[in-house]
Amino acid sequence: MRSASALAAGTDRALEYLTGFGNHFATEALPGALPQGRNSPQRCPYGLYAEQLSGTAFTAPRHANRHTWLYRIRPAAVQGEFRALEHPGLLGQFAGLPAPPDPLRWSALPVPQEPTDFIDGLLTAGGAGSSDAHSGCAIHWYRANRSMRERFFYDADGELLIVPQLGRLRVASELGRLDVEPQEIVVVPRGVRFRVELLDAEARGYLCENFGAPFKLPDLGPIGSNGLANPRDFLTPVAWYEDRDGPMELVAKFGGALWSAELDHSPLDVVAWHGNHAPYKYDLRRFNTIGSISYDHPDPSIFLVLQSLSDTPGVDAIDFVIFPPRWLVMQDTFRPPWFHRNIASEFMGLIHGVYDAKAHGFEPGGASLHNCMTGHGPDAQTFERASRADTQTPQRIGDTMAFMFETRTLIRPSPRALALPQRQRDYARCWQGLGRHFNAQAREPR
Repeated sequence: MRSASALAAGTDRALEYLTGFGNHFATEALPGALPQGRNSPQRCPYGLYAEQLSGTAFTAPRHANRHTWLYRIRPAAVQGEFRALEHPGLLGQFAGLPAPPDPLRWSALPVPQEPTDFIDGLLTAGGAGSSDAHSGCAIHWYRANRSMRERFFYDADGELLIVPQLGRLRVASELGRLDVEPQEIVVVPRGVRFRVELLDAEARGYLCENFGAPFKLPDLGPIGSNGLANPRDFLTPVAWYEDRDGPMELVAKFGGALWSAELDHSPLDVVAWHGNHAPYKYDLRRFNTIGSISYDHPDPSIFLVLQSLSDTPGVDAIDFVIFPPRWLVMQDTFRPPWFHRNIASEFMGLIHGVYDAKAHGFEPGGASLHNCMTGHGPDAQTFERASRADTQTPQRIGDTMAFMFETRTLIRPSPRALALPQRQRDYARCWQGLGRHFNAQAREPR
């Protein structure tokens, strides 16, 4: 697919996108910049360099192969020597960290007062697995009050799923620009270089660093050909480039740590590209919610947006699940999520509004962590209200957008996250009001 139009450096036109999840795209910011018939011709148009960016093994099956050919002003190899970059809030190794089985919850973290960009404002909530083994994930908060200027970033450890909660972002990457706002997400593939610009005074949100297989849309199975997240609603940028010199910095996430190298030019100098290893965005409000219209509350897997497959069929490494606006119509059913203990671990955040399973304490920008087999569910107030609700009447949950990073691995919270003043140390008290109702002489429901 070739874009109908493209953006060159310095234009003020509105951003444009290519549509469709997982397609092989072709886009150029200058006419004829894409070589025809050869990926790496002896001499590229406009004096460009050809460079391939591979997100999967060369021999991965065609349907799963992720790679992109870049035609750029300078190769990515033109950079200074990397040196270790200290970051007190970022944690990249999780083996051996103690993980209490208690349910954990945090209030929203404040945006720093001192000048802080996207990289400086990262704070690790927890994680599991290892980037070395390409298995597991890390979960971070981001908070920022200024744009990355002469600074660029790439993650060699994993794919990045960015979930804004406060403030709009512009993700300017090698392959083009994506504007994203709260209730939208953006995914930046492993290795793609980018900077984050703030379109508002402050920004805050969540970041899932996926060490394993790239995210994909789930198969729909008996749902059929339509529903959940539709491929056509995923947007990928058209080619756009910077031809800009000057002292700049490239920050790499590599081996669980940050590294910094000097640049004398902007690395966002890709004039044309074709492939499928590219950033994309998705508006969560376009999700086609599917649920029960007879009885019982469905499993949260019915709200699956993206999945990272594992080596075990039917068991994902990471699920990205949302709880969007929806109707509840199930009769004779406890409509909020039931009390449960899962083999999976759940990190949950609230982007907007209220969450129907909590009466208070779970606020936009906040988060909760319920690890493997940790009992959780609606608090006492929500339970009492739902137990007496009229289930002959439909209920509209309209002012909400919550999400969950669900993983088969134990999420080990970082020591800094456990020590945050925003941690709600009395969180478990929300269930203490669930009194005893058992009566062996009363068979009928109370």
